[in-house]
Amino acid sequence: MDTIAPFKISVCGIEELASHCETGVSHVLSILDPEWPVPEAFGAFGEHAKLELRFHDVIEEGGEGSVPPREEHVERLLAFGRDLTREPPPDAHLLVHCHAGVSRSTASMVLILAQALPDVAADRVLGEVLRIRSKAWPNLRILEMGDRLLGRGGALPRAAAAVYRHQLQIRPHLAEEFRRHNRGREVDAAEALPRG
Repeated sequence: MDTIAPFKISVCGIEELASHCETGVSHVLSILDPEWPVPEAFGAFGEHAKLELRFHDVIEEGGEGSVPPREEHVERLLAFGRDLTREPPPDAHLLVHCHAGVSRSTASMVLILAQALPDVAADRVLGEVLRIRSKAWPNLRILEMGDRLLGRGGALPRAAAAVYRHQLQIRPHLAEEFRRHNRGREVDAAEALPRG
């Protein structure tokens, strides 16, 4: 399958980590809830570069007890991506994971690809993420911060709306679920797209 990615990328959730132990992962971006233990599966991974970030999968400030993604988190993941992109080893394989491999991880992957491929349109970047992880629903807050840092002029959040709409067409019940978890802005973005 043709890919625009400059290196191999995999995305998964915690429950899938063990299946990546022997896939030649060279770099890991690990995104966990603040209180979550380091997954035991990493003990079976070979040598790899790793960045661990800890924040909750939320898009708004103010949730009681929640730690939202912050700009410093996004700066750190972009620095990690820059280091990998600068001189990727021939067998470079980036694994990005969060709890379910759906939201924080896919948003982070969007930013790493958008940074590595500055001349590639946002919708193509989002399309590649959706191809790699068919259940992607990128965290809008992460995309908004990363878009600003990368100077993309709002293109990444706009392109994400089409991904949200795609997922809602397949699983309409997600609209109510995301609204219930204070993520209505993502659903609104999907519903605001012109039909057709």
